[in-house]
Amino acid sequence: MKKYYIYIFIVTLILFAVGIGIFIVVSNKNGRSSKSSVTTHSSETDPAKNLVNIERQVGVLDDTTASTTASAKIPESSAPISTPTPSPTPDELNSLTPEQKLRADQLTSLFENGKTDIQYDYIENLDDGRGYTAGKAGFTTADGDLYVVVKLYLTRFTESRLAKYLPTLKDLAEKGSSKVSKLKGFADDWKKTADENVAFRDAQDEVTDKLYYFPALKLAQDNGVVSALGRAFFYDTIIQHGEGDDPDSIGALIDKTSKNMHGSPKDGVDESKWLTEMINVRKADLKNPDDSSTQDVWKQSTGRCDVFMAILKDGNMDLTGPIKIKTKEYDVTIN
Repeated sequence: MKKYYIYIFIVTLILFAVGIGIFIVVSNKNGRSSKSSVTTHSSETDPAKNLVNIERQVGVLDDTTASTTASAKIPESSAPISTPTPSPTPDELNSLTPEQKLRADQLTSLFENGKTDIQYDYIENLDDGRGYTAGKAGFTTADGDLYVVVKLYLTRFTESRLAKYLPTLKDLAEKGSSKVSKLKGFADDWKKTADENVAFRDAQDEVTDKLYYFPALKLAQDNGVVSALGRAFFYDTIIQHGEGDDPDSIGALIDKTSKNMHGSPKDGVDESKWLTEMINVRKADLKNPDDSSTQDVWKQSTGRCDVFMAILKDGNMDLTGPIKIKTKEYDVTIN
């Protein structure tokens, strides 16, 4: 009888341990450290059209590629720092200073990875319907921005270990497919390329700027948002919500905020008060998005709104460092 109770006790302990393990795995899947699980870049419902749009935006659409170095077969081992395709000047879009931009990038990296260091070599299949999620801005194989990063890089260094994956990446992007079975070895090659080649990190920076940073600055400019904090908030918002006309997009959030505030800073509304409202509007959207399929994971990311609200309440509109962040989810200092 004594052995029987010991047996029952041991089995109970094992079942409890397994249950805890499952809970940890599920929590890690849907938590704030999951990049693509809280990030939806595109509002275009047709994946093929979306791909053409972002190729054109970055300047790598076939026959209109801005780079003039596509024919130069330079080995990755000797690849120098790349020369990015010309982008809008800071004066044209009232850009952040380099220090402010770095802090904005660090904030988004904190939200997406739980780390303030930019994760160029990050890559993971989160099983969230977007295939591989990778790099600085959580580029994904299903959304097409990951394909565009690789394509841009290959216009400069064609003899790359990543070249063999390009046709498959394009096919996945055109279909919006989350399948990664035909990308064996890709994750390791992505990590190696990001770790070894600054030009590949440059390509990630350039795609992030063209697809997210510059559009965010343009939206800020159009709505009279001039503070560094406001522009950084727009930048983080467009990375997560995407640019488009669906109810969860940054455009919809801006429109709702201006409706609630009877105008925007461009119309004379106090920017600090308007930004407070937009942070609240975004947080409400994360809790209850129009796209119900994202609700379970988006509600895990409301902490990023709490961080921006804390910085706003501190009056740090210029994103001056060091920024000491202490909220329910985060306790970190960004210099």
